[in-house]
Amino acid sequence: MKRSEFQGNPIISIDETVTLYHGSKAGIRGTIAPISRDRCDFGKGFYMGTDRTQPLTLICNYPKAKIYTLSVDLSELKILDVEVGLDWALLVAYNRGKLDSVKSTKIYNRFVELSKGCDMIIGYIANDRMFVVLDRFFNGEITDLALIHSLSALNLGKQYAALTEKACKKIKIIEEQEISEYDRDKLKRLSEVKRSEGIAKAEEICRKYRREGQFFDEILKAGE
Repeated sequence: MKRSEFQGNPIISIDETVTLYHGSKAGIRGTIAPISRDRCDFGKGFYMGTDRTQPLTLICNYPKAKIYTLSVDLSELKILDVEVGLDWALLVAYNRGKLDSVKSTKIYNRFVELSKGCDMIIGYIANDRMFVVLDRFFNGEITDLALIHSLSALNLGKQYAALTEKACKKIKIIEEQEISEYDRDKLKRLSEVKRSEGIAKAEEICRKYRREGQFFDEILKAGE
């Protein structure tokens, strides 16, 4: 891994090929492209995960769902690798529109610039267990310390978001697999159990740190 600077951003270069997974509600049609909805964790892109189970739990309600095993060549790509923590949470907040109320401020502009020029972003998954904790943070119910400790405890997998055509051209499909009704039902049950366990664990952590750290609105105000 070679670290470098690109337009002042913490861009890295990684000369390796990784195996990742992508879940599709009805199968990939045509070439792979960065065409997800805008309000995803890292913006519009093509999303892949390191844990095969994660995309499966997202598509288990769809009868035509398919899971893809992919080979991704990371060489010659400009990549932003975001570690778990407050910066990760605020980057997700920016891409979901949660920072729109402080547009043009220092903290907003920082996250506008952070991933500019990137082909791909690597970061932790804001899965269904984390959605609950993130929303509580954005709504001012818990502090940044409660959030960060929850992130660490939930052991989230990583996701790779290919943001450009260049990055998408580096992705090759190794295997395409349909999901049977039996497996979908099994995944639904597994997803619900993990979600309940994750929320309970996060709730315990949030109670522990409810008087420590800063709230979302305080962080935004400090960054104006």
